[in-house]
Amino acid sequence: MKKIIYSSIFFLVLIFIIFIGTLSTIGIETSKFNNLISNKIYKTQKIDLKLRTIKFKLDLKELSLFLETFKPIINYNNISIPVQNVKIYTDFVSLIKTDLKIKKINLKFEEFDINQLKEISKVIKPSNFKRFLTNRIKNGKVIFDIDIFLDNEGKPNNYIARGSISSFEAILLGDLKMSNMNFSFFADKEDILIKNIFGNISNISIFNGDIKLNLDNGIKVNSNFNSELSFGENSVMLNKVLEKNKTIDKIKILNGSFNNTISLDFDDTYKVKDFSYRLVGNIKKSNFSLKNSLKSSFLSEEIKELFFSDVTIDSNFSSNSNKVKGFGNYSLDNLNFLKFNLDNYFYKDLQNLKLDFDYKKSLDISLINYKKPQNLVANLSLELEKKRDNIKFKKLNYLESKSFIKISDLNFNNNEFQSFKKIEVKTLNNDFTIRSNDKILITGKKFDATNFIKDFTKKNDQNKFRNINKDIEIDFKNIKVPMSEKLKNFKLIGEIKNGKFVKISSKGDFGGDNYLDISMKKDEKNNTKYLEVYSDLTRPLLAEYDFFKGLSGGKLLFTSLISGNNSNSKLKIDNFKVVNAPGMIKLLSLADLSGLEDLAKGDGLSFEVLEIDMEKNNNFLKLNEFIALGPSISVIMEGYQDEKGLTSLRGTLVPAKTLNKMISKIPLIGDIVIPKEIGEGLFGISFKIKGPKGKTRTTINPIRTLTPRFIQKIVDRNKKEVK
Repeated sequence: MKKIIYSSIFFLVLIFIIFIGTLSTIGIETSKFNNLISNKIYKTQKIDLKLRTIKFKLDLKELSLFLETFKPIINYNNISIPVQNVKIYTDFVSLIKTDLKIKKINLKFEEFDINQLKEISKVIKPSNFKRFLTNRIKNGKVIFDIDIFLDNEGKPNNYIARGSISSFEAILLGDLKMSNMNFSFFADKEDILIKNIFGNISNISIFNGDIKLNLDNGIKVNSNFNSELSFGENSVMLNKVLEKNKTIDKIKILNGSFNNTISLDFDDTYKVKDFSYRLVGNIKKSNFSLKNSLKSSFLSEEIKELFFSDVTIDSNFSSNSNKVKGFGNYSLDNLNFLKFNLDNYFYKDLQNLKLDFDYKKSLDISLINYKKPQNLVANLSLELEKKRDNIKFKKLNYLESKSFIKISDLNFNNNEFQSFKKIEVKTLNNDFTIRSNDKILITGKKFDATNFIKDFTKKNDQNKFRNINKDIEIDFKNIKVPMSEKLKNFKLIGEIKNGKFVKISSKGDFGGDNYLDISMKKDEKNNTKYLEVYSDLTRPLLAEYDFFKGLSGGKLLFTSLISGNNSNSKLKIDNFKVVNAPGMIKLLSLADLSGLEDLAKGDGLSFEVLEIDMEKNNNFLKLNEFIALGPSISVIMEGYQDEKGLTSLRGTLVPAKTLNKMISKIPLIGDIVIPKEIGEGLFGISFKIKGPKGKTRTTINPIRTLTPRFIQKIVDRNKKEVK
């Protein structure tokens, strides 16, 4: 009995296994449900479905029964849909009762051209997706299958789609093109996942990419992909990007490889709520030209192009901050590549920049007479903070061998200097510190002022330091001044208002009982300043003025009454010589005064006194009177120099022999007596100097009669000497 029972159970189990195996593999073929299924789908989905033979099968994974058919004829709004097979998961009980309840439909499509999808899209309501599909997508092959889940009423409540797209081509923004794109995808009601993305976007190669879209609340997009790019000067994409760029004119070469991570968050109206984009990789080679070349009085040449190689970059752009970090090599000539390191944070009106780079080309800081050799590598580093129009250099350092310049807390507003905290300078000829607290304090062992006067007197319509209003103290042990002179123990106490000195009291020692004294006082009632400069040596103060080249010896007194941009000044120099003065020698040569010319080239021409009376209005200089008297020659002159540097001077030059004869004819006190002897008329040389700076022309004209004004000056001078 037991054997019969065991045999029966085994037989039933075997039959069940065979039945289950048949249902899950071959299935049971039938056409009984064709019309029932077709009518049900048409009623619920408006899809015209013509079925061939149906197989009744079992899905072991889902433990569910389903009906399967191959290559059915499906039409949706008279558009044929290329389906390879259909699986319809149903409630078995409802199938027996002929009240078919479909739980899920699985459609597996044959590969079809994406243009067929455009035909299907005609029945879709107008939308951004439909416009993109119709107008932007050009080519592609699609193969996928989809599971459609239905509720008890036969209406779809979810779906799962999976598949792949190959040879995809589309036009994105502007002329940005996607080509030869290949990827797989998975999608349901809430998420879309695109994986294994390979292809090209213009000159950018994309690989190992993925995109995830979450549609639960708005749209959230997350993507990660690798890219390689290779751009040339004629790249349409780069030209579009650079249209509104204010710094870069053209990117001639850009080659690199990167990893990209993108996150986008859209609201229900497709407006971006939040975004982030991280770019990490390497720029192999890059070259771009600037719209406005970088110019500076410190640089020997303009910077028009920048070259980069092997640059590692890590950047992150988001809705609330932007960061760019990079280090690598740069060059200004595509020959000599040097190291740089960049750390830049910026968002809206705020920017924090750290930059460190080596520099090899020449550098000339004329104010302190410092020149960096051409091939010596120096290092520059800065930390900058910018907020709207305020720029603060927390640190600005220059280091070259044993020389350095360090500046801290340098502030600008609207490109105007505001303040600083400390400046340290140490070079071969400089060693000093400038501090700015309650007052400006400048102290140091040495200062190279060889070019100071030349730079200080350069024409500049802008007062870059007009925001400085402080007392100032200067204490230098040694100052190197022009003509190899040295000024020791220079001390100055003063006051600066609106960037200009209003009060000065200073003294310095040239050595050998030769001193320099400078004083300035301000009359508050008349808003005028009185400046007085006295020096026992003239050359250090006048060496940079072309007009006084060749002058040596003498003592100098300069006084000036200053009111705003206007000044009335007088310069007096006693007992000096003119040696190898180009302008004077040229004038003497033209006048054929060979003896005086030889003297000027040798020991020099001696003068007892030089007096200059001049007025300056903005940049217009009027020379009211220039008179120089000497034992060999005397000169009187007047003229002007305008805002553009055009010089116009005229005057008279008279050899001493004629002067002596003239003076002998004049009573000690009385009017000028014109010689009455025939053939004994006075003579001199009238000259004119005119032209732009560096290109003046001198003309002369011998004269028989001196002007009473010239003679009167000689007489007045002799009267003063007699007294």
